[in-house]
Amino acid sequence: MKSLHPFALFIVLASTLGATPLKVFILSGQSNMQGHAKTSTFDYVSKDPKSTKLYKLMTDAKGEPASCDQVWISYLSEGKGQAPTLKEGKVTAGFGAGDDKIGPEFTFALIMEKELNEPILIIKTAWGGKNLHTQFRSPSAGEPGEYWDKMVKHVHRVLADPKKVHPAYDEKKGYEIAGFVWFQGWNDMVDRNTYPQRDKPGGYDQYSETLRHFIRDVRKEFKAPKMPFIIGVMGTGGILDLDHPTRYTPIHNNFRLSMAAPAKDKEFKDNVVAVLTEKSWDPLQDQALAKRNRINADIKAMEKEGKNMSREERSAYYDKRFEKELSDQEKAALEGVSNFEFHYHGSGKVLGGIGVQFAEALLPFVKK
Repeated sequence: MKSLHPFALFIVLASTLGATPLKVFILSGQSNMQGHAKTSTFDYVSKDPKSTKLYKLMTDAKGEPASCDQVWISYLSEGKGQAPTLKEGKVTAGFGAGDDKIGPEFTFALIMEKELNEPILIIKTAWGGKNLHTQFRSPSAGEPGEYWDKMVKHVHRVLADPKKVHPAYDEKKGYEIAGFVWFQGWNDMVDRNTYPQRDKPGGYDQYSETLRHFIRDVRKEFKAPKMPFIIGVMGTGGILDLDHPTRYTPIHNNFRLSMAAPAKDKEFKDNVVAVLTEKSWDPLQDQALAKRNRINADIKAMEKEGKNMSREERSAYYDKRFEKELSDQEKAALEGVSNFEFHYHGSGKVLGGIGVQFAEALLPFVKK
């Protein structure tokens, strides 16, 4: 056998020593992990001086949604009453709850590609309207839920042959599961039957315990005992004013505390992080929506009192008040709204910010 030239041998050894496995990130949850932010809301991101950096991340030189070169995704989901849908390819806009929508995966991928500059695979499983206490329940918490099973099966299917999704996968280098992001909670938060004391301190302790089981079980299932785990703490409504509570403030606050609780456990303190998604909320959108809703409510009240208006009169009245009562910034903020409050207003600015939060929470673990 012909021996290698010393320089050639050095190159072979260097490439072998420098070989790194494909980094795999698992993203899972319900409708906000799916993502209901339409790409039409991206323009608003550029209009706020505080988010120009985010806009530059989310768009290319032409102002179109950015696209990754090294980050690929396998995304399993389904709509209400629909068959399962599977989408795979390079990460760009369209891997949300529709072809014109994004979820946190979008900016998460863009940040990871920018910071790591290497092939990355995202496996995303998300289904709207699913709870943790039954549908996502993991084995050590009781009878495994249907969506726990669906999530696990999809991840195993992809990892059985990663090259089917990511063309840069090298079997000799293999892969490593570099992190798990959990973004869920709405259906548990509003479930007064499962959590009858939800407005009382400790009313969601059951959620915390079920989430602890979930964290342990995903690590066991994917043979990653120290896998970094990110808890995306529900933040719809933004930062709560505990000094001036509304009817639902105690419920939202109690649930957020229950979601974040496992990150404070001694067992998890070094590798579980609670990310407060409330920090990406846009209060200006709330302010603008409140003004718009008040105009519409006044129109309904006038009609109820007997002031009949034609469609043209109603429209003219609305337009006059809208122009007078909303600032230019508030009008722009409404352009960034494409869905309901519980879907973070379908705002590209908000969900884009949340994706960045998730990536930045994981990077310290990945870069060790």
